[in-house]
Amino acid sequence: MELDRGDNAHTVKRRLQIALNVPTEESSLTFGDMVLKNDLSAVRNDSPLLLTRNILHRSSSTPCLSPRGNDIQQKDKSGPIEILGQSDCFYITKQLVRDIVKAIKMGVDPIPVHSGLGGAYYFRNSRGENVAIVKPTDEEPFAPNNPKGFVGKALGQPGLKRSVRVGETGIREVAAYLLDYDHFANVPPTALVKITHSIFNVNDGVNGNKAHNKNLVSKIASFQQFIKHNFDASDHGTSSFPVSAVHRIGILDVRIFNTDRHAGNLLVRKLDGVGNFGHVELIPIDHGLSLPETLEDPYFEWIHWPQASIPFSDDELDYIRKLDPVRDCEMLRRELPMIREACLRVLVLCTIFLKEAAEFGLCLAEIGEMMSREFRAGEEEPSELEIICIEARRLVEEREVFSPKAGMGDDEFLFDIDCEETEYDFTPKMAAGIGFGNGRYPLSKLEESIEEAEESDEGEEEQEVATLPAPERIPSISKLSMSLKNSSLDSSSGHRSANEQLPASVSFVQLADLTEEEWMVFLEKFQDLLKPAFASRKSITLGQKQRQRLGTSCQF
Repeated sequence: MELDRGDNAHTVKRRLQIALNVPTEESSLTFGDMVLKNDLSAVRNDSPLLLTRNILHRSSSTPCLSPRGNDIQQKDKSGPIEILGQSDCFYITKQLVRDIVKAIKMGVDPIPVHSGLGGAYYFRNSRGENVAIVKPTDEEPFAPNNPKGFVGKALGQPGLKRSVRVGETGIREVAAYLLDYDHFANVPPTALVKITHSIFNVNDGVNGNKAHNKNLVSKIASFQQFIKHNFDASDHGTSSFPVSAVHRIGILDVRIFNTDRHAGNLLVRKLDGVGNFGHVELIPIDHGLSLPETLEDPYFEWIHWPQASIPFSDDELDYIRKLDPVRDCEMLRRELPMIREACLRVLVLCTIFLKEAAEFGLCLAEIGEMMSREFRAGEEEPSELEIICIEARRLVEEREVFSPKAGMGDDEFLFDIDCEETEYDFTPKMAAGIGFGNGRYPLSKLEESIEEAEESDEGEEEQEVATLPAPERIPSISKLSMSLKNSSLDSSSGHRSANEQLPASVSFVQLADLTEEEWMVFLEKFQDLLKPAFASRKSITLGQKQRQRLGTSCQF
């Protein structure tokens, strides 16, 4: 098991519950003869931990060993579906659970979902209607019990996205729902559950071969209400999508840094009734690849839709102003204690970015573009957001130059995602250009747009463009970039975005390795750098609009 610096005994036990499918209530976690309460600093690399529950002992290094039959065991008395969490948001899920349990007792079994890369199952009510989709954490792509052949990694290792670990996408599905306050973006009710049924897949051995016998097996899974719909966004023209629906989904995607918002996970439902002819409702699903541990390349399907270029409404701006990333983190730590601190830092960063950008007057498309990377000659270049973060980190390092941190000891933890062997080239590759824009907007282009603004007599205000000095230490793009042309993955899924082709996305800037004090200084510097970046983006947008104006034939 890979551990984070911020882990404590409680979060480790919850992760053991997910990994081993064993209850952890009234249990103790021990290292040698030491009972671990909160601090894990005594634990060393490759150390075995013992999870003890009454007289039932399971070692994390030997999870398959069980007491003999003559030993007294405390049986698991939970029902076939048990919701893990206490949030008041789960009242709809509780009703669905009651309907499904009733149907199972009547002999109405779930059915497997054949599309996609991971194991998923439709659970039905007593009328045989699909009411929930269940995705076990150990059947995710590359997880040990994946039913579609995509196996080969242990839980906790980098998965489809390097910054999202195997077995942890279900946590993110629930997080997206919990963060969708007031059902603003229309995310279907989602919860983490312990669920028992014989339909679930258990592979035989390390080769991923399916076991032939079908016994009852308990698993930890994400449980999401199934929403009846007519089609998804890939089967329907986007011009009929409501502006507010696109904005609301986009606001959520920006907050959670969604790396996989493609048309296939935007469900479309026609609205019936008087006065609703031609009107549709959008339902966003599949948020397992959001809240990554590091910034990478997001994927926003809506980024070029005309609706995304329309300014936010007053109601949307008011919603954004009320967002509180500190409150969000406290809520997620309470409801999902196994969520990693690195993911929460990405949430905080993106929420601050959204709030400041919206207040400055940027539209959704501009915000999405600043967060997205661009490929040049098959190589990734850092986004404008990442360049701001690189500069903020440089300022933090300058502040710390006279009080360097002590080096890591040999007996401290090493983390697969945190400790990437990334080479840095500190040559001022972008020193001649503006400090934002993925290299897409060099200084010459910016000057060009300003000159056009002057010629069109738009006013002298457009000439006063605030720019940020280019970072002196920029990662070498040639060394850090990754080409998409060599990456491929066959899938039976009907809808796959470019991000599902599994490029090993580069990490240009790390957040998890900052101490709490450095993190607070980083956020302060980050916010100081935002307004100059937004001003630069606005000037670029003005230049683009003069060359290619948005058509006015579309009606929303």
